Amino acid sequence: MPTRRHPGKPRNPLVAALVYDGLCGFEFACAAEVFGLPRPELGPGWYHFETCAAERGTLRAQHGLRVVADAALERLVEAGTVIIPGWKDIDAAVPVRVLEALRAAHARGARLLSICSGSFVLAATGLLDGRRATTHWRYAEALQRRYPRIAVDPAVLYVDEGQILTSAGSAAGLDLCLHLVRRDHGPDIANQVARRLVIPPHRDGGQAQFVERPVRKREASALSKVIDTMQRRLASHQPIAELAAMAAMSERSFMRRFKEATGMSPGDWLISARVDRARELLEGSALPIDAIADECGFGSPITLRHHFRRKLGISPSAYRARFARHSSTAGSMPGKSTSV
Repeated sequence: MPTRRHPGKPRNPLVAALVYDGLCGFEFACAAEVFGLPRPELGPGWYHFETCAAERGTLRAQHGLRVVADAALERLVEAGTVIIPGWKDIDAAVPVRVLEALRAAHARGARLLSICSGSFVLAATGLLDGRRATTHWRYAEALQRRYPRIAVDPAVLYVDEGQILTSAGSAAGLDLCLHLVRRDHGPDIANQVARRLVIPPHRDGGQAQFVERPVRKREASALSKVIDTMQRRLASHQPIAELAAMAAMSERSFMRRFKEATGMSPGDWLISARVDRARELLEGSALPIDAIADECGFGSPITLRHHFRRKLGISPSAYRARFARHSSTAGSMPGKSTSV
């Protein structure tokens, strides 16, 4: 993940998690598990974990849980690290008192860390303006639209901007929390924490490998038949002249109309469609990588790996290991074909 490294233990070990009515349970548990669990085997200097809330009394969390905060918002300004474990709804307004407390904590030198939709809380403070940030891929477009001064990166699992850190959806919060442990205490300690969590200390790739394949909107009728044919013939070489003739257009008009309809050039569309087909085969078949490269129209495993990693940030083999349904039948072997 792209990060700015800041070695050395935190000067202030207090980690304060913001809790609120409607608390996102899993995101909070990620923070509590990493920073709140006593770890005497790691020696002195471990974190001290507390919860802070704007509301008084018992708070409702997801799934019927009830939470009582350790302290009020004023405690945030005394923390070395403040964690925002999601937010109740990306359309829910953030109370002014919460925004002021976060700004005050930041001004006193606290590190602010958000998990998943917690990025919308940080964005509302204005502290993310001019910075890179990430959030769950489902919310990335909304975050960018509402806060155009933020450079939203929907592809990564987390972003470390020094004093402000953001992570993608849910389990990516564990990746970011482990990153902060690594930053504060070094890789050996971070690895020990990861082993106790039974998770890898660092995950390959970014969010792209988890994004659902979008349902393509129906293109203009003049192109829909051409695109359907392109989809059926992914394994074949598809020259622009042939595609333009099929659409009864000049090559120049075809290129322009195709991009207007799909947002991509024909070549980029084919690569995306072939990567999507490769994902399907990696998930649901036992075909070897070279056979998948042929069937998808990449022609060679090297070309498949190049485009797959460029699009999804992970190798085909790693993707299969993570998402395969372990099909026991390899199916028929496709014939040789040419690539785009």
